[in-house]
Amino acid sequence: MLSLLRPLLAVCLYLLLPGGQGLIPGYNNGFYYQDISNGNGNGEIYFNGVRLHVESPEHSVSAARGSSVTLPCHYHYEPELTTPRRTRVKWSWLPANTINAPVSPEALARETEVMVAMGNRHRSYGSFRGRVRLRRSAPGDMSLVINELQLNDTGRYRCEVIDGLEDESVTVELELRGVVFPYFSQKGRYHLNFFGAQQACQDQEATLATFEQLFTAWEEGLDWCNAGWLADGTVQYPITAPREGCGGLDLAPGLRSYGQRHRLLNHYDAFCFSASIKGTVYFLKHKTKLNFTEAVQACASDGTRIAKVGQMYAAWRLMGLDRCDAGWLADGSVRYPITKARANCGPPEPGVRSFGFLPQYLKFGVYCYR
Repeated sequence: MLSLLRPLLAVCLYLLLPGGQGLIPGYNNGFYYQDISNGNGNGEIYFNGVRLHVESPEHSVSAARGSSVTLPCHYHYEPELTTPRRTRVKWSWLPANTINAPVSPEALARETEVMVAMGNRHRSYGSFRGRVRLRRSAPGDMSLVINELQLNDTGRYRCEVIDGLEDESVTVELELRGVVFPYFSQKGRYHLNFFGAQQACQDQEATLATFEQLFTAWEEGLDWCNAGWLADGTVQYPITAPREGCGGLDLAPGLRSYGQRHRLLNHYDAFCFSASIKGTVYFLKHKTKLNFTEAVQACASDGTRIAKVGQMYAAWRLMGLDRCDAGWLADGSVRYPITKARANCGPPEPGVRSFGFLPQYLKFGVYCYR
């Protein structure tokens, strides 16, 4: 029986391999190959010495939440072609909280498709549907424009240009301009597992900070001796002034790391990241001070809602909110933002002052968001 199948197998191989050009002379489908008959006899396809290059002038881009951003990507041939070729471009994305290595096969497998385009046809996917397009400002321009940037859009984007068997790509990191702040549970220090930390940040209009965001915050002076979860599942804390109980006096300033911890069983605080906001955080002028329940109702009566912690930090850092009046926030904490430090307004450095979680019957002002 095997001897009867061999001629049929030979014909199939002859049709499929490049050496079978006798049955499909000069085959060219206009997309997958330049010319399948242009083989070298070793099963390899080459492009007459033409090389595809994919490049980006910027490998890191930052933008504000809610704005539009362009991730640059350009391709060209070397030497230049006299006639245009049909190419396919695919943009994919690796979220910031899953980036743990520069580039690896495992990371590539976790990438999510953002947009695929060929000629005038294109398709976007998932949360990017309707928010992305190709810029196409010049021949070879495959830059990705993302509108209405969201907190979770941060990460590594890959621009992949495909021409037949040639496939070249380049990556661009997208970061949001914002502020990192430490956050702990109403129950006190170290009560959040990884998933609880994720939820706590989301509840305050923020996300878990990435290592890069925490590192930038440390460079800008963030000093905090309580360990907190980051988006990659590690637990770290930033120290600018070494001291006992925070790694010791002999350890240089930097990020102290506990490494990867068990996301369900281990409990720490959180480092959250808040980007710019579309609305406005303001201190509500009221004739009397309010307990927490009254504060919530006062914002509602003003046609707004009580502000969240992430919104206050964003308003302080990115919009210059400065107010020396303690007020309730949505999580039941009492805080106030200081841009220009002055007497009777706390420490000499700017920052968001916190009284923590006080009994909700106490009377303070309130910060609202509209």
